[in-house]
Amino acid sequence: MTEELECSRAGCRLAATHHILWRNPRIHAEDRTKVWLACDEHVGFLSEYLRSREFPVEVREGIPQ
Repeated sequence: MTEELECSRAGCRLAATHHILWRNPRIHAEDRTKVWLACDEHVGFLSEYLRSREFPVEVREGIPQ
């Protein structure tokens, strides 16, 4: 049995379909990347939330291996 990974949006329990790579340049070195998971419904919200803080953001389909 494989466990589905859930969206990182607070309160969301939907299966993740995308991953968002980001970092805070004020505290993270360029080689440090964080990952948030997102469902189809919240991928736009989560990526825009990070972009509004001027963080480098990259959205990819699927779940990281």
